[in-house]
Amino acid sequence: MKFIDEYRDGISARKLADAIRRITTRPHALMEVCGGQTHSIARFGIDTIIPPEITLIHGPGCPVCVTPIRLIDAAVDIAARRDVIFCSFGDMLRVPGSRKDLLTVKAEGGDVRIVYAPLDAVTLARKNSGKQVVFFAVGFETTAPANAIAVHYASERQVRNFSVLVSHVLVPPALEAILSAPDNRVQGILAAGHVCAVMGCEEYIPIARKYRVPIVVTGFEPVDILQGVYSCVKQLEEGRADVENQYKRSVQEHGNRAAQELIRRVFTVVPREWRGIGEIPRSGLGLTEAYRDFDAERRFAVTASADGDPGECIAGLILRGVRKPNECPAFTTRCTPERPLGAPMVSSEGACAAYYRFRRLDGEARPQLADSTPCPQLN
Repeated sequence: MKFIDEYRDGISARKLADAIRRITTRPHALMEVCGGQTHSIARFGIDTIIPPEITLIHGPGCPVCVTPIRLIDAAVDIAARRDVIFCSFGDMLRVPGSRKDLLTVKAEGGDVRIVYAPLDAVTLARKNSGKQVVFFAVGFETTAPANAIAVHYASERQVRNFSVLVSHVLVPPALEAILSAPDNRVQGILAAGHVCAVMGCEEYIPIARKYRVPIVVTGFEPVDILQGVYSCVKQLEEGRADVENQYKRSVQEHGNRAAQELIRRVFTVVPREWRGIGEIPRSGLGLTEAYRDFDAERRFAVTASADGDPGECIAGLILRGVRKPNECPAFTTRCTPERPLGAPMVSSEGACAAYYRFRRLDGEARPQLADSTPCPQLN
């Protein structure tokens, strides 16, 4: 397969679903890590065509969703300063802090700007020498190289009015936290292909062995995900717990060595708090000592405190895969994308946003897979 439409082909998807059905002899619970995979599952109704014995659990793979309230509050405080141009990707603007979000700061007169790449913020800093320019560096390992480039570039060119508010998180420690939890139900994992395109597959091998859980690196289109489910179920049925790479068209075994080296040069591994989950040791990235002058938290001496999500928001349970969005009493009523109670309803990768967009009316999936002839339903 070479083209994206091949990975959305309804006939291929049904054949894979039939193959999964033939090899399934008992219940299995699989977690897809990435929010992009969750959106594909909801959009295309993938969970409606696989055997009912297989449960797909939505994981914490939405970096916007897991950004702690403390850092949202820090962003709000920094962005409210009159000497600051605060730059961010668009989906961070609506994430609620304990008091307000960045969009509210913008409405109140703060200079909050949406950028499409971290280097755009460095360019703004060079053009606005009288202002402090701060970029909200959020993401998993996928976005770390681009953010590292921006910091390194600013350092090399002595752009001293540029800094980053870092909220980088790492996938493997989060998986270990989930798999070691007393209420864990996950028996197999569909790992995020774009993370592995940077980091490779090797770091998942110890996790698979330790927890006896098969891990399949998977893409984001329906056929990708179904191939990942098939490989994962096949391993479980055979009593294996290996790391397999379904996404070979983008992921190499060792990942991108140049990107990894850049990450190691600019960032160091640190403990990180995950919204709704708590602190996970060695699960985040912070700036190394060589680049400490570009740390916005240090530069602005931020001491923001947080009260947590509203009591009725079950974001933590959703991010851990314990509950699904439509099991939240506030879903589609008191919590909507226009008035979100928690981050998973805001982000384009959030599970609540996926369910709101594709399943909010009656909970039923409305698949959109192509077929040899157009059809509105997959099953």
